[in-house]
Amino acid sequence: MALVSINQLPESILLEVFTHLPARQLLLNCRPVCSLWRDLIDLVTLWKRKCLHEGYVTEDWDQSVADWKVFYFLCSLRRNLLRNPCAEEDMRSWKIDSNGGDQWKVESLPGAHGTDFPDPKVKKYFATSYEMCLKSQLIDLKAEGYWEELLDKFRPDIVVKDWFAARADCGCTYHIRVQLASADYIVLASFEPPPVTVHQWNDARWTEVSHTFSDYPPGVRHILFQHGGKDTQFWAGWYGPRVTNSSIVISHRVTRSPAPSVAPR
Repeated sequence: MALVSINQLPESILLEVFTHLPARQLLLNCRPVCSLWRDLIDLVTLWKRKCLHEGYVTEDWDQSVADWKVFYFLCSLRRNLLRNPCAEEDMRSWKIDSNGGDQWKVESLPGAHGTDFPDPKVKKYFATSYEMCLKSQLIDLKAEGYWEELLDKFRPDIVVKDWFAARADCGCTYHIRVQLASADYIVLASFEPPPVTVHQWNDARWTEVSHTFSDYPPGVRHILFQHGGKDTQFWAGWYGPRVTNSSIVISHRVTRSPAPSVAPR
């Protein structure tokens, strides 16, 4: 029986096969095979199909997408880039920059003179003390799977969120600093709002801080996230701000005008 080339299959069948192959394998191994495969793999139709197949969009998706291939990869990479954001692994993955007073401590929600977190899945938080406590993570974007062209040409939105709360019986000051940096750690964009002071005898509610980096300069390779604070009464123990559920997510959205930020109040 005569052998039949795979290229003799209808293009619709080839597209269906490509839909089920890993995206990186498509680009690195399949696309260079021949001009037919290259043209099929470059089709918008294929990447729409892959987005549907992976559940990134639904059949009734009505939002505009400038580049479906880029959209697919941003969706596939989308996750919280901060490790151990809710203190489930004690202080693991965090670099302690300042460890004043009685030092950082992990406590369980709601904590003394505290309130429950809005998301019941969050069970713990990091507590600060009577002198400055700061901790940080430095994210290497290339190590996380984001290649240079994706970062520099498309510059997807980078969404930063953090949550903090005071104890009801003690005032505190909360700090946050987030920087986008180059390969050699030159700061290209920064979010560092003024410190927030919460007065004694407050409602101990949890407050979300958010900022979206949009239309930032090309060359971003690292993200530095740092937060913490101290109490205002100078009491021994852990009476400073509590922090948890921090996140840095690279969005599937690409914005060319700066998005608003929500600074802590």
